Parts: sequence; structure tokens; C-alpha cells
Amino acid sequence: MTANATADDDRRYVLAGIVALLGLVTGAILLDVLGTIMFALTVAYVLLPVQGWLHRRGLSEWLSAVAATLLGFLGTVAVFAPLVVALYVRFDQIQTVLEEIPDELPVAVAGYTYTVDVTEVSSLALDFLSDTAVSFAAALPVLGIKFALFVILLFALLLEADAAGRAAIAPVPHGYRDIVYALAMRARETLYAIYVLQFATSVATLVIAYPLFWLLGYDAAFTIAFFAAILQFIPMIGPSLLIAPIALYHVAVGELVAGLLVGILGMALIAWLPDIVVRPRLARRSAGLPGSLYFVGFTGGLFTLGAIGVVVGPLIIAVFVEAVDLLADEVNGDATFADLLDESSPTASEADAETNFEESKTRTADD
Repeated sequence: MTANATADDDRRYVLAGIVALLGLVTGAILLDVLGTIMFALTVAYVLLPVQGWLHRRGLSEWLSAVAATLLGFLGTVAVFAPLVVALYVRFDQIQTVLEEIPDELPVAVAGYTYTVDVTEVSSLALDFLSDTAVSFAAALPVLGIKFALFVILLFALLLEADAAGRAAIAPVPHGYRDIVYALAMRARETLYAIYVLQFATSVATLVIAYPLFWLLGYDAAFTIAFFAAILQFIPMIGPSLLIAPIALYHVAVGELVAGLLVGILGMALIAWLPDIVVRPRLARRSAGLPGSLYFVGFTGGLFTLGAIGVVVGPLIIAVFVEAVDLLADEVNGDATFADLLDESSPTASEADAETNFEESKTRTADD
């Protein structure tokens, strides 16, 4: 019976190796759409509880998968469609604003006036804007195909989630499945934090920023507010990347009051308020990843993997941190870092030896 169990284990591991090898080959072949596949996997993982909730409410597996896929489709469109529309509808206005920037900006500091030449900067910004618009227009057919692939793959993953999960965990011995469960839960919490928490915070940013920029008299108030909401996805910095340059521009052209208004109100109401109002109410289900590590994962993933790295980077960091925590708990138990230092301290060891020696002398004297 033991021989049969060993043979079954060997067969399982061989099959797992074959699956891993074929997965690497498949990934290499599908390299150009690997980002789309990863995006669909992460969105499906977040939507699995929604699909399960709909199924428990009486919908069939197929209909619940369709409804969850529709939710993912609408959420993706809600994020990316306004960005595309804003870029193309407001393209002429953005170009006009850049062209109207004077070639030289006088800056007064401590009673002295300095002249800053911004001709080259404006030219570079215009060239970048034009190149981006042309490149995006050329890539629209490919983006359309990738979006269709995303929707199809999302539906397939939601419909066959149980089979995929059983296949993924099958090679793992029963004694180690608690580790897989812990890593999976950390991954789900991280994805929840990236998608749900960040999306809710971005919506709150848009709701606050649009009336503020409209009251301050900006013609493209919605476009500016939408870009502020998108920048909310950048950890630790967020909308301040947009507000600070706008405020500095007003100050540079002599509009000091406008610069102070947009700087103070923008930082307080747009960059700060959504984080303290929305985020704490949803953070109880997030991964609890420190902001510094989240920022490292965000920037590292973005530079290494491109746009999908915004999600994959923090996800890998979070899973790594969870694995380190599991290892520390396995080796050290409930001992704190100070306890471990005390155990390994030579002084503590010598003190224990001296105490034992004194006790031994005492017992000898008593005898």
C-alpha cells in the first residue's frame, strides 16, 4: 500500500512538472498577450466571490459567470473609456494651453527676479502629446482584440474557477495546503486593495475634484478631475503629481491667489480627504501592506512589466511578505525579535551558566 501511495505521489509530481513546463512554453508563445492574460486572472480572482454570491442566490453557474463578467467589463470600461474620451475630446484644448505658455517665465524670489526659459520644455511636451495620440490611434485595432480576449478569458476563468483551483492545488501535499491557502488569501486581499479600494478612492476623488475645479473656473474641469482620479492609483504621491504643477504654473505666471487656492484646496480636498474618508472604511479587507512596500512593488512592476506591473508588482511583494511571515512563524513561533536576541546573547548565556554554578555550590554546601 505504501508503494502504491509513493507511486501515486510520483505520478502527481511528474504531471505537475509537465504542467509547469507546458505553462512556461505557453507563456513564451503568448508573450504579447501575457499582460492581458494576467489582468484577466487578477480580475477573475477578485470577482470570484461575486460569482459565488450570485450562484448562491439561485442563478446557475453559467448565468452567475455571465453577470460577474459583465460587472468586470463595465468596471474596465468605466476606468479606461473616460480616459480615452478625455484625451481625444480635450486634445486640442491641452495643445492650446501648452502653446499659450510664454517662452519665458519671470520668477520673483527674495526681491530678485529670475527668468526661466521654458521653450524647450513646451516643445517636448507638445511632441510627446502628439506622438502619444498617434501611437494610441495606431494601436486601437490591437487594443480592441486584446480587450475582446480579456472578456472571453474572464468569463472562462469565472465559469471554470473550481476546476482550475482543484488543478492548481492537486500537486500540493496535504500537509502544505495551509501555506497555499494563506498565500492565496494574501493575494486576494492585495488584489482587493488594488482594485476595489483604489477604485472607490478614485471615484471619491473624481466626485470631489470636479466641482472644485469647476468652481475655480477651469474650462476642462472634468478632464483635470478625471486625471486626478487616475493618479490616485499611484501610491503615496497620487493627485499631488497633478495639483502641484498646476499651482506652480499659476504662481509662475503671476496668478498667486489662484496658485494658493488650487494648491491648498487641491492638496486638502483632493489629495488628502479621499484617503482619510474612504480608505479606512474599506481597508479592513485589504492586505495591510505598508505604503513603502506597495510603492516599491508599484514602481518596480511598472518599470519591469509595463502597465500590468501596476497590479503584479504589489501582488508579488505582498505574497513574498506573507511567505516570509509564514517562515518566521514556523521557525520562531510566537517569540519576538527581542526574545530571539536575548536567547542568542552571549551575556545571557554566561549569566545562566553563572546562576547554575551558584545553585550547584549552594546545594553542595547544604549537603
